[in-house]
Amino acid sequence: MINVLFVCLGNICRSPMAEALFRDLLKKENLDDKVTVDSAATGSWHIGERPHEGTLAILEKNNISSAGMAGRQLKKEDFEQFEYIVGMDNSNIMNIYEMTGQPNHPKIIRLLDLTDHKKDVPDPYFTGDFQETYDLVTDGCHALLEKIRSEHNLTNS
Repeated sequence: MINVLFVCLGNICRSPMAEALFRDLLKKENLDDKVTVDSAATGSWHIGERPHEGTLAILEKNNISSAGMAGRQLKKEDFEQFEYIVGMDNSNIMNIYEMTGQPNHPKIIRLLDLTDHKKDVPDPYFTGDFQETYDLVTDGCHALLEKIRSEHNLTNS
């Protein structure tokens, strides 16, 4: 099993959006039996909370389930459990390096570095633009899936 962890600051906007989108994509591609997905925060403010109402609304609008999702904080052991630890912005990446004790490790990647965008995923908690974040996270999730397919020779079940 290949394990993917999406990480953002609070685990209520971007990383749960990415988790839900990626799960949906894996299900549609019949790869949900080969890849698991989770999300976490670098901060501890929203542990146990459901995703932000803006994230829930855009997922619902696009018929993507958010069932069972609750905020949690990144822990050092996550580095051992996950093959891909995907941060939403450079600040997240630096925090992941520090929290896992693994600076510059290749399994830690910024999501949009896999796309032509090559920038941070803006935090809609601050920008209010959940559609922009959704669009960028969608592009990033598709690019991540192609990376995983290539690196693990995955084909649809």
